[in-house]
Amino acid sequence: MDSQGQDGQRVVWAVVGTGIGPLLLAATKDGLVNVVFHATDAVREQAVERLASRFGTEPVEAPGSPLLAEAIGQVEAYFAGERKDFDLPLDWSLISGFNRQVLRALADGVPYGSVVGYGDLAGRVGQPGAAQAVGMAMGANPLPVVVPCHRVVESGGGIGGFGGGLETKRKLLALEGVLPEPLF
Repeated sequence: MDSQGQDGQRVVWAVVGTGIGPLLLAATKDGLVNVVFHATDAVREQAVERLASRFGTEPVEAPGSPLLAEAIGQVEAYFAGERKDFDLPLDWSLISGFNRQVLRALADGVPYGSVVGYGDLAGRVGQPGAAQAVGMAMGANPLPVVVPCHRVVESGGGIGGFGGGLETKRKLLALEGVLPEPLF
């Protein structure tokens, strides 16, 4: 594979340290395309292989890339408590159909410091009986944190599931003031 891929697509990535552990951020010329939790060596290697397969190009580690600079800055500001909204171009090419529709509704309609139930989000996209499918869409989110799937909770007050782990979800909700910080 070359560094430009089948369509001249370049994929760059970097790892950013955060309060929930290292995040891998990957971007294309169209925007941020992937955020990966717990980006240890093994996870990072697997994520880069998936991106290479999907885009037909070998992703390049490039923390200084202009394609990543704004995303890195905004993620760091979010975890420092200095930013509540992400204003980034997003490359939605890793997700399609219902899942993309749900994630766009989430990104556009559930602000910092608030939560929405799985069923409520299903209703927002015109599929009121699709709470379980919304849960699947959250699990398929290629852009967690930036597209805030941590803000989707069970209607009965439970925290629900989370691809990054429940402790990570709790920390993100605490950062946004939805849950109290753990005492210990």
